[in-house]
Parts: sequence; structure tokens; C-alpha cells
Amino acid sequence: NSIWVSTDHDEIEKVAKQFGARVHRRSPEVSQDSSTSLEAITEFLNHHPEVDIVGNIQATSPCLHPSDLVKVADLIQKEGFDSVFSVVRRHQFRWSEVKKGENKMTEPQNLNPAKRYRRQDWPGELYENGSFYFAKRHLIEKGYLQGGKMAYYEMRAEHSVDIDIDIDWPIAEQRVLSFGYFGKEPLKEVKLLVCSIEGCLTNGRIYVTEDHKEMVSYDYRDIVGIELLKKRGIQVRLISERDCSKTLSAMQLGCVAKISASNKLQVLKDWQEDMGLSWKEVAYLGNEESDVECLKQAGMSGVPADACAAAQKAAGYICKSSGGCGAVREFAEHIFLLLEKVNSARKQ
Repeated sequence: NSIWVSTDHDEIEKVAKQFGARVHRRSPEVSQDSSTSLEAITEFLNHHPEVDIVGNIQATSPCLHPSDLVKVADLIQKEGFDSVFSVVRRHQFRWSEVKKGENKMTEPQNLNPAKRYRRQDWPGELYENGSFYFAKRHLIEKGYLQGGKMAYYEMRAEHSVDIDIDIDWPIAEQRVLSFGYFGKEPLKEVKLLVCSIEGCLTNGRIYVTEDHKEMVSYDYRDIVGIELLKKRGIQVRLISERDCSKTLSAMQLGCVAKISASNKLQVLKDWQEDMGLSWKEVAYLGNEESDVECLKQAGMSGVPADACAAAQKAAGYICKSSGGCGAVREFAEHIFLLLEKVNSARKQ
């Protein structure tokens, strides 16, 4: 019924509220490196007597889908389970550990070496993947997250990502791009990318010479990104609130552009209708408050790393690159990854 972020960190609190979550401010006692999730949840319940069920969603498991949570909530609310936790099926053979100095041999734990299973012939084993733990209040107050009438919920392997050490982070990023949650409607082939010029294609800075001429800088990687999009059959159009016709002429991008656009959303709607596209076929890269409504409307949306807070909140993807420093190329690669997902789904 309510979504909370438990934290003792000012910046995390700020971002959580920005995205619509409520914040429980952790006490120093349960904010130590050695503190457990159970301690934090128990403290939360002490401040919220109205809460009967807690779904502890681990931030280190970023591929969790809303549909999984709905099914788990039903297990507790409709089928009467006291606790439900997430598992994933693994096909891994286990052997006993032999410590240094011990005079013994390792032993198989879950296999007969003389009759090894093929993966496809072995159902495997269920392991906790740490994605979530749901439990009723009375169980937590006894000091348990798992107990009473228990059930597990088996998640798909591609959604089971756990960030534990540094090397897990880039792996998780690629998993999210390939298997993350992209909304309730199925993805469609992107046909049009609209990019804001200032702050996305350029870094937003304007250099003025002594003879009053303006100069801007751009990143060649972004030009390559635009060319790659065109080769994939994706039209690229540019939009700006300023009159930057001389800049566009100098860059020689060969893209349709709308400058001095006082209403970016109306321009976007006109382009979408003229091309006969659904909104799911439109991608938008913006960075300012004037881009927010376009970001919300487009089927795929992104912002550079240095975009304003309102734009970041409205976007589906936040680049690691800043505006004018490779953000267009990065967003193009993000689009390509999602299109691979679409093509893969069609083949299946």
C-alpha cells in the first residue's frame, strides 16, 4: 500500500522523494556496516503500527519486475502464507570443502560422478537469490523474516541479479538493459529519435568571441551515434528552443531540425503524426524542464548524466555520459540493446 526507502543518507532521501517514494530515516543504531535488514525492518515497524505486511525489496537486485511482486502479495494476502521469499534455480554441482592441512578427499554433495546429469536432464536446485522477502508483522516481531506458513517464489534466471562485489555491477547493468522492466506494453521497433541540441548534442555552453561570434563544442562520438542510428533505419531529428541555425549548418548532420521551438511537445506530436508512428516507436533525449513532457510521452526516453532533476525523474534511462560528451552515442547503444530484445522476442 505504500513504498518506502529506508536510509540514513541525505542524498538517497532526496532522490527517493524525487521519484515518489516515502522515506524512513534510519537511526545510527541500525545503519552500521554490520546491521541486518531485519533490524532495519523492525525499527520501521516500531514507527508504523498500521503496517501488517512488509515486502523487503533489496536494492541490490535491480531486475525485479512488478508482476513478480503482485503475485507474491497475492500469496500472502489471498492464500494465507506468513512469509514468501525469492529463489532461483541453479544447475551447479556441489563438492565438500577440504581445508588446508586436512588429510581427506573432497566428496560430491549433490551428484554421482559416475552418472553425471546433463543440465537439460537435471531439474537443478533452488537457491535464495536475495531479491525480496515478504513477511507478516507478527513473524517479524518474533525476529524472523522466514517462518510460519512459508512459500518460495521462483524467479526467472535472467531476472536474478545480485550486486555483491564490484564485478557484479557491470554485469547487472547489462542484465537490466536486456531484461529490465520497460513498462506494461510490449516494446516496439524505434523509428524516430528526437534529440535536444543544447545540453544533449552539445554541452550547453556557448563561447562568445571578441567579435561577438558564438561557438559551441560537440563530441565526435555523438556524430557516430547519429550515423549508426540512421544505418539502422532510425530517423534522427533535432530540436532547440534557441535559433542555432548557424551551428547546425556548421555541423552538417543532415538531420531535420526545428529551432526556436517554444513548444517542444507540439513539435514532437506533429512529427509523430506526420510519420504515422505510435508513441512506442518514438525515442526522445532531453535534459531540461522544457523536455519533461516529451520525455513522458515518448515510448523510450533518456537524459544525459548532468540533466536537471525534473528531466531525470521523467526519463526511463539516465546516461553515464554528460551532454556533449557522448550521451547521444550512449543512448543510441541503449536503443540498440532494447531492439535486440524486441527481435529476440519476435523469434521466440
